[in-house]
Amino acid sequence: MKGAHVIRRFGKPPEAGRSYRLRPGIYALLPRDGQLLLTCQMDPGPDIQLPGGGIDPGESPLPALHREVYEETGWSIAAPRRLGAFRRFVFMPEYHLWAEKLCHIYMARPLQRLGPPLEPGHEALWMPADEAVTHLGNPGDRHFAARFCP
Repeated sequence: MKGAHVIRRFGKPPEAGRSYRLRPGIYALLPRDGQLLLTCQMDPGPDIQLPGGGIDPGESPLPALHREVYEETGWSIAAPRRLGAFRRFVFMPEYHLWAEKLCHIYMARPLQRLGPPLEPGHEALWMPADEAVTHLGNPGDRHFAARFCP
């Protein structure tokens, strides 16, 4: 289709015959002094991620980004700007749900640490950007980190 915008998929293709629920989410690259502010989700096992998560029904993307970054890192952010999006098809054990995750990626400035992460099982961590590219748990996050935080 001429002019159609295709959102890149990372990870495994959808399984034939399986039903997936669309889960829009919003995530942030948070660079400072050559490092990225990340979150490590400890359950079911350590998984280093870009801070972010699902956009709640009726919630706008930017308030969701601020909320999710704060919940997962304890930090406030400023000046978010959209970089792009990707899709991935995954099982989300915490929701017992097969999801088509539509991941909107933003770049923002970490502003101030307000306290510890509010989200249970999450720890905020700083990592050199070049290391984050290899340690992030999913290929979509790694792609955006490599492209925008060399």
